[in-house]
Amino acid sequence: MQVLKQSERHRVRFTLNGERVEGLAEPRMLLTDFIRHEIGATGTHVGCEHGICGACTIRVNGKAVRACLMLAVQAEGKEIETVEGLAAKDGTLSALQAAFHRNFALQCGYCTPGFLMSLVDYLEKNPNPTEADIRIALSGNLCRCTGYAEIVNAALEAAREIQALSASK
Repeated sequence: MQVLKQSERHRVRFTLNGERVEGLAEPRMLLTDFIRHEIGATGTHVGCEHGICGACTIRVNGKAVRACLMLAVQAEGKEIETVEGLAAKDGTLSALQAAFHRNFALQCGYCTPGFLMSLVDYLEKNPNPTEADIRIALSGNLCRCTGYAEIVNAALEAAREIQALSASK
């Protein structure tokens, strides 16, 4: 009988919300698990572990990705943004977070980090979206509580606020 060796752990280093982090990961450890359990940043949620629900959406090198579909070792040297990085260091909410709050765009809150990260990514690409644009952009994020109307309203409000801030600069 052949005895299998315990899997070797690999050092993984990347920038998380502007700060260098590192930890050890088994070769097949998902990035969601690494971020939550090795780094301790629990804002990225694990929903389906199949890339369907969008709860684990983060940004890697400026692009929205499903962290449950990426291995921790693939994050080596990358720039990663999670929901914890949206608010200012003093706790001031981003325009999008504040719009979610004002529009009651969350209920249980489980899916909210994924929606926020998907929207941050989308609004950078399309700063002047229509309601239909937002609905299409969020078609990969699932919510069982809100019915999406408040989320769409919050996204549209945030887009207008971001445009106004850009115009005043």
